This record gives sequence, C-alpha cells and structure tokens, in this order.
Amino acid sequence: MESLFVTGRVVDLILVLVVAECAVLALWPRLRGAMSLLDIAALIAPGVMLLLAVRAALTGAPHMLTAAMLAAAFACHIADVARRRRFKAPDRP
Repeated sequence: MESLFVTGRVVDLILVLVVAECAVLALWPRLRGAMSLLDIAALIAPGVMLLLAVRAALTGAPHMLTAAMLAAAFACHIADVARRRRFKAPDRP
C-alpha cells in the first residue's frame, strides 16, 4: 500500500475513476439533460490538475512543476466559474 503513495500510482488510480466519471456524464441519458463535453471538461479540469499536482509532490518532482500544476488548477477553476456565470439563465420573477 505504501508503494502506491510513494510512486504516485494512487493518483493514477483516482484519475482512472475520474475518466470513468467523465464517460458516465457524457453518456448520461438525455432524459435529465446531459452535459455537453465542454461542460464536462470545464467541470473536471481543475480536479485533474490538482491530482497531477499531488502526484508531482508525491513523486518528488521539481517544486516548480507542482506550483505550475496548482496554478493551472486555479486558472481552470476561474475559467469554469466565469463560463458558468456567463451562461447562467437569468433569474425569473
């Protein structure tokens, strides 16, 4: 079990689950209004970048790489929030 963390493989396993989640979201029945692929990517990207930052930290990657992944996660999050605000339906009285 310890080797899963030392090698960063635990993050790889989590990323496999994230890919499975993306597949479920993409194939979700249209009955409840499936998300577009762009919506799914915007939703998942910040978390994926955070997972990659954790993997970099666990495997002893250069600190600048970890910092870059964290900055990318923040940028993805801000882009997702901005996108959601822009496409939000207007409030109805």
